[in-house]
Amino acid sequence: MEPRDVALIERLLPRDAELRRLWDEHQRLDRELEVLLTQRFLTPAEEARTQEIRKIKLAGRDRIESILRDHRHGA
Repeated sequence: MEPRDVALIERLLPRDAELRRLWDEHQRLDRELEVLLTQRFLTPAEEARTQEIRKIKLAGRDRIESILRDHRHGA
């Protein structure tokens, strides 16, 4: 995410429960994916999990961006 997006997210977190949940999940998934990707080889189950994480993160990021757009446009 761009620094300006992160700054807006940090300002909105205390008053937007959905954004807080999505952001916390996004960061947790980032950490989980980082651990998996540091391994030299992935089992088929681990490879499947990395793909699942990427899909979940993409959906969450889309929703986060939608929330940010709404806040930028005064919704």
